[in-house]
Amino acid sequence: MQFSEFRMLVVLANEMNMRKASERLFVSQPALSQRLQSIEKSWGTQIFIRSQKGLTATPAGERIIEFAKDVVEKEEALREQIQGLDLEVHGTLKLACASIIGQNWLPQVLKKFVTTYPHAKISLLTGWSSDILKNLYDNSVHIGIIRGNPDWKGVKQHLLTDTLYLVDTEIQEIEQVMETERPFIQFKSDSTYYQEIQEWWHTKFQTSPKRTIVVDQIETCKQMTLNGIGYAILPSITLSETDTNIFKIPLLNDIGEPFKRDTWLVGYESAFELKQVQAFVKVIKDSLLQG
Repeated sequence: MQFSEFRMLVVLANEMNMRKASERLFVSQPALSQRLQSIEKSWGTQIFIRSQKGLTATPAGERIIEFAKDVVEKEEALREQIQGLDLEVHGTLKLACASIIGQNWLPQVLKKFVTTYPHAKISLLTGWSSDILKNLYDNSVHIGIIRGNPDWKGVKQHLLTDTLYLVDTEIQEIEQVMETERPFIQFKSDSTYYQEIQEWWHTKFQTSPKRTIVVDQIETCKQMTLNGIGYAILPSITLSETDTNIFKIPLLNDIGEPFKRDTWLVGYESAFELKQVQAFVKVIKDSLLQG
């Protein structure tokens, strides 16, 4: 049976009169009678008993009518849900994000996103920028937030720029790095970030650090620095105004400008056509405008 036939049975059951039902359905009585006979034939039983007083449902007909009403109600509910999809943001936002951004900047953005769009879901991966690009190439995520200056041919939107600082509890001037016996604490990162730091270091000091400690996570690096174990080079996005027990010395390039690192939102054009992605981009833009 088609949905139109289910609706026809519901109208017949409500009116219990062929003439009134035909008027509501905008069909002639003979056409309605013929369609009813066809439905009864498909069920193999009589649904209504016809008389001059109108229609009376048979015991089997009552069950069929009940089934038809249930189908019509579910269809109407489903149509309302589908129409709601055009108004609300649904679906899963599949996002891959550089760990530094995921730990320090993204949580507040995601909080606004889930508050504004409660029907949307989030699938989040964090890691190095090189891994995020692989996720995009594999189509396992919709969009990525990456650091540096990626060679990306799709949509590429600039999000933010942060500066780099040499951070320590004792060192107050950059030249003191060559005098201290304290270790340089480094965190593992993607090759571009590591290379940029190495190039800056050798341009500035023409030699390697005396002692080095390498840790897996940037947060571990920061906590070891805050606890006076050694000094580190950290992005400004990882530092807060509450970090008052340390000295933050800005890194400068060879012409005296702050050493900067950019963050980008990237993805294929098709991904930016998805409502959940468009909603996420709007939340990001609003957050950046609000500072």
